Amino acid sequence: MDAVRDLVPRLLAGEPRALARAISIVEDRRPAAREIMKAIAASAGRAALLGVTGPPGAGKSTLVDGLAALLRSEKKKVGIIAVDPSSAFSGGAVLGDRIRMQRHSTDPGVFIRSMATRGNFGGLAAASVDVADLMSAAGCDVVLIETVGVGQDEVEVVRVADLVMVVLVPGLGDDIQTIKAGIMEIPDIFVLNKADREGIERLHSDVQSMLSLAEHPGGRTPAIVRTVGTTGEGLPELLAAVEAAPGAAGEPAQARRRERSRERLLDLLKERVMEWVSVAPARQEVDRLAGELAQRSIDPHAAADVLMARLTGGARG
Repeated sequence: MDAVRDLVPRLLAGEPRALARAISIVEDRRPAAREIMKAIAASAGRAALLGVTGPPGAGKSTLVDGLAALLRSEKKKVGIIAVDPSSAFSGGAVLGDRIRMQRHSTDPGVFIRSMATRGNFGGLAAASVDVADLMSAAGCDVVLIETVGVGQDEVEVVRVADLVMVVLVPGLGDDIQTIKAGIMEIPDIFVLNKADREGIERLHSDVQSMLSLAEHPGGRTPAIVRTVGTTGEGLPELLAAVEAAPGAAGEPAQARRRERSRERLLDLLKERVMEWVSVAPARQEVDRLAGELAQRSIDPHAAADVLMARLTGGARG
């Protein structure tokens, strides 16, 4: 495609408009999306992917903003993916780039993209992995992925990021229950934000107690870092913890990337199968088999076998 041939070189050169256009094409799953992803594959995967998750109101956006500023002081190019809830009317992100992180809006070394979940569970937009690859191909050294913050469903961020930070704050009701809510096995780092608030000592103690009871892959214990995102207090220590975390480099990072690649491949296979069953003649075959299922003239496993045979070329008709 001429459009792809024109767009990809500009994206690889780090042109923001080309990156923004490519992200829109990929996020909307337009026909050119696959060609773009194939063209940039060799240049993707170089950036460190850092996930930032935690309950709503924990100050994730403020921390991401502060980390981006620190990384820019080190002359690193930063991409930010802010995954927002979907609008019930437009399907787009409820919150926008210009509302978040306004001090970076004129910095050519920071590219911010808000993405809508569009009903995707797990706190991440379906295309977030592809978008991270596009940012990496465009020259970003670090991509910060901030999730919606929906509690137990945040585990999906592990499938995307090289390293995961879970942000907690004192005063969110029952702190122990918040910590238990499906997130103890997620993080490489616990960030105790708003550390100037009353209750920070209790929260810190609670996290330490829970960590002592939990099993940690590879014997690693997540670091605990206190921060005050609004003032920048603790952010240098947080960045140092990120750089020192086992998940940031070496074999743990490679193992996570291998697992992430495997999950991504399986997700793409599922997507291709669903595309196949949504177009004729497969759609008609699905409808026919659904009718037989309703009449109990075929069992679900046999119906699935028929479709799989047709998909793999094992049956003709």
